[in-house]
Amino acid sequence: MYIKRDIEKVLLEASDSFQVITVYGSRQVGKTTTAEVLFGEEFEFVTLDDSDELYLARTNPKAFLESHPWPLVIDEVQKAVGLLGEIKLIVDAQRRSWMKNNEPRRLMYVLTGSNQFELQEGVTESLAGRTAIMNMAGLTRVEKRNKRGSLFEVDFERSIQKQRDNSGYYQNSNEIFADIFQGGMPDICTGESERALYYKSYIDTYIEKDVRKLISASSEMQFRRFISLIALRTAQELTYSEISNSLGINVDTCKRWISILKTSGIIYLLEPYMANASKRIIKAPKLYFMDTGLCAYLCKWPTSQMLKDCAMNGAFFETYVVSEIIKSFYNAGIEPGQYLYYYRDIDKKEVDILLVKEGNLYPVEIKKSTNPSKPTKNFNVLEKYNMPILRGMIIDNAEKVHSLNDKAFIFPVSLLGY
Repeated sequence: MYIKRDIEKVLLEASDSFQVITVYGSRQVGKTTTAEVLFGEEFEFVTLDDSDELYLARTNPKAFLESHPWPLVIDEVQKAVGLLGEIKLIVDAQRRSWMKNNEPRRLMYVLTGSNQFELQEGVTESLAGRTAIMNMAGLTRVEKRNKRGSLFEVDFERSIQKQRDNSGYYQNSNEIFADIFQGGMPDICTGESERALYYKSYIDTYIEKDVRKLISASSEMQFRRFISLIALRTAQELTYSEISNSLGINVDTCKRWISILKTSGIIYLLEPYMANASKRIIKAPKLYFMDTGLCAYLCKWPTSQMLKDCAMNGAFFETYVVSEIIKSFYNAGIEPGQYLYYYRDIDKKEVDILLVKEGNLYPVEIKKSTNPSKPTKNFNVLEKYNMPILRGMIIDNAEKVHSLNDKAFIFPVSLLGY
């Protein structure tokens, strides 16, 4: 069963302007299925998981593309990055032909890849200016409910309107943690796969196909321990030395393995806001898993109720909120790193999220409880930036949007993504 994706709109818009679309994302989040649904009637589809196709693509890229003329969807293209140079030649020749004959340009190739680490350099060198680059993550909470989502914003009046437009949005705490426990992998959300077996297979496949060639064979078991250790640190500041010491690896190895998780879409690093920053500001990013279900599996929480009652429930709630916000940016075709930050200083004053937009700061706090005590107490520390601080938001498990004070309003997590 296919679940309609919010990113479809920007993919179709990109198809009107670019000759190539490149879609990144972690394994099994729906990249290939979405490409087939949108372009499958007109485009041929070929996957480089097929060993024969992969051999030809690697050994003779020109012959491969002659055998599969455009319009073409190439799945797992990172396995044969040599194709990108040949695609560039074909695209440039076709553009010259269109220009000569005064014909409109068309989308020629859709490329999907589950490992940015291998694709980024090739795309930058060969397809700059020719491809739209999109990030794709798992299902959002509103996509799972067959609703249409929107880009995250901090706006009281718009939030009231979203509440009016989406009756029945509210979920209690048990339902929210059931959502967190489930995660956003399409095969789990549609009931096609049993959760525990799926995630076990997912980790095995991820390490076998994406990680093994990037680390030494002797390090595979250590990497498995590493990813579980990282899951236990979701929603925490990233301290390489602490992780290295816990696992018995050097800091350089830790940094390289974090980079692998980041570029394959498993984690997201939320950077601190550093504009005009003093030495008192913490400079380490915060680490978040992009799929809370996978994170819960790696932390070995067996049920959503146990997850809700565990000592990590606040970290999972925060991870859930941050990952949903990041997904909303991906689905709008926008790089979240240009807009989303956090703040923390050596006095331990912290603001969970800073939305920086049009020269203004919008502070956002994430609170698992309802009616949190003094949630805006740290907003004043942002005055050091000499930027307008507009009314912020407190995301918690309230039932309705309502005004808190002149600094912020309350926003129900149940309404997130609408």
